[in-house]
Amino acid sequence: MFAAISRRLPLLLLVGVLIALVIYLQWPEKAIKQEQHQRVVSVKTTQIALAEFKDSVEAVGTSRANEQVFITSKYSDLVDEVLFQDGETVQKGDILVRLNSKEEGAKVKELQANLAESVAQLNRFQDLYKQKATSQSLVDQQEAKTKAISAQLLSAKIKLAEFTIKAPFSGMLGFREISLGALINVGDVITSLDDLSTIKVDFSIPERYLTTVSIGQRIEATNTAYKEKVFIGKISSIDSRIDSVTRTLKVRAEIPNADHKLRAGMLLNLQVVRNVEQILQVPESAVIPIEDEHFIFIVEADKAIKKKLEIGRRHRGFVEVVAGVEIGTEVVIEGALKLRDGTAVNAQGE
Repeated sequence: MFAAISRRLPLLLLVGVLIALVIYLQWPEKAIKQEQHQRVVSVKTTQIALAEFKDSVEAVGTSRANEQVFITSKYSDLVDEVLFQDGETVQKGDILVRLNSKEEGAKVKELQANLAESVAQLNRFQDLYKQKATSQSLVDQQEAKTKAISAQLLSAKIKLAEFTIKAPFSGMLGFREISLGALINVGDVITSLDDLSTIKVDFSIPERYLTTVSIGQRIEATNTAYKEKVFIGKISSIDSRIDSVTRTLKVRAEIPNADHKLRAGMLLNLQVVRNVEQILQVPESAVIPIEDEHFIFIVEADKAIKKKLEIGRRHRGFVEVVAGVEIGTEVVIEGALKLRDGTAVNAQGE
């Protein structure tokens, strides 16, 4: 009997090793499954809802003021008065600078005196002509002389006025480029003036979008200085030609800017809104791509359920839901990578 047991011992040992191996291989899987059902994963969720989806064309443009000009002088002379400060807001007609105009003022006074004398002489000739004491030709000559002096006086007054430099329109001044008492030459820049009440922006779009843009169409603009701010404007004009080199169409838009948040020279990212729809949307963070398919996790009875999703268009972090879930469904938007089908979850609203 002992000999029989001895002969079967290797077989018994082999069977024991196989049983132990099976238990070893099966134990982790059972433990993992058990752990999946026991652990609770915290996730952030949101409900799928109808939202505005904008079909738009993207473009980039540089802003410029509604009106912009460099203030210069037509004459060379000394600066007598500077009546503005850097960055000041001025109204149309406000005086900015006065140049030395004593010589021009004296010229005006001289011509005023000459005109008064010429008018008096003309009146005397006219009285003498009525008494037939002088000829019509002398009256005509004096009348022509009076008109010539009057024209010279008008010209002198215009020149005198040009020595007082005024704001041509309302707006915001730039830096002052002159000082009191300085000698400025013709064309020297005194300052800049920008009308920022409206911002204009020129941009180009591909010619294939020609039929989808029109005057008055809505545009949305953003800038890195205002990350959460969207500036709303409209298309004001469309170029009559397509660029034959780039095959693009030049478009100009205007953006109201009463608060002066936008400045000339800013880089603007533009969206030309072509169509607005109400569709089901889900955040891109909720979608899990696997090969050519897309999935999401929905929450039902505090458990994560994996569902196949059919998606459509994408726009600014959101994806159009074509099929797979319905409005009001609670979906996981953060923590989905830690989940498996059936995992218990602690859902927190967005």
